[in-house]
Amino acid sequence: MKISRFKKSHKTLVYFANNFEYREPYQVLIDATFCQAALQHKIGIEEQIRKYFQCNVKLLTTQCIILEAEALGAPLTGATTIVKQFHVHKCGHEGKPVAAAECIKSMTKDNRYIVASQDRLLQASLRKIPGRCLLYLHKATPVLEAPSAASKKIVQKRVKNLMLGKQVDKIEYMKEKQGLKATEAPVKNKRAKGPKNPNPLSCKKSKKQKQIPQLHGVQQPNIAKAKRKRVKISAHVRAEQVKA
Repeated sequence: MKISRFKKSHKTLVYFANNFEYREPYQVLIDATFCQAALQHKIGIEEQIRKYFQCNVKLLTTQCIILEAEALGAPLTGATTIVKQFHVHKCGHEGKPVAAAECIKSMTKDNRYIVASQDRLLQASLRKIPGRCLLYLHKATPVLEAPSAASKKIVQKRVKNLMLGKQVDKIEYMKEKQGLKATEAPVKNKRAKGPKNPNPLSCKKSKKQKQIPQLHGVQQPNIAKAKRKRVKISAHVRAEQVKA
C-alpha cells in the first residue's frame, strides 16, 4: 500500500478517535454488498482490511445481514459464504429480522462501527448523521471515506464553543491582572422601617413609689403614714408665754 493512502486513512481514523471516541480494536461491520464487490475483484477482505488499517481491527456482521443475503438466492451465494466467515454480532433483532440496511442503522446509533458497504442509499443515509465512519471498495482497493459534512459541522461547533469559553476566561484573567475587574461593593444592611421611639425629653417621668424589699417568710408590718395633728393653744396660755 502506498504511503499516501496510509496517511489519509490514519488521519481519518485519528479524526474519528479524537472527536467521536472510536477506539482500537476498530470494529468493522460488513454487509453482503461489500462481500460481493470483494468477490468480483478477487480480493481477500480480512487480509486487505488489516493491511489497509495497519492496526487492530475486528470484522463483524449480523444475523439480519446473513438472512437477507440468503433470501436473495443464487446471485449472492458466494457473498453469503464470505459474510458467514465473520463474527456474528448480536443486533437485537433475533427472532424478528429486519432489512440489512435498517439493522446497520440501528447498530450504529449507540456504538462506534466502521460500516463496510457498497449500498449507495445506506451510505447517503449514514452521511447525514454525525460520527458515522464509512468504508467501501474502489475496484480492489479499500477506501476509508473522509468525514462527512455533518460530522465536520458538529466538530466545528464544538471547537467554536470551546474557543469562546477559553477567550472569556482569558479576558477575565487579564482584567483581574490589570486591576480592571470591578470589585463588588459591600452591601449595607438596611434597617427595617417602623414606628420611631418617642423623644425621652418630651416624656413626663412617671412617679414611682419606693418599694420596700420584701423578705420571704417574714410578715411585713403595716406601716401607716403618720398624720400631722394641730394642737390649739388657748388665748390666756399665749398671753403668759409672751409675758415670760
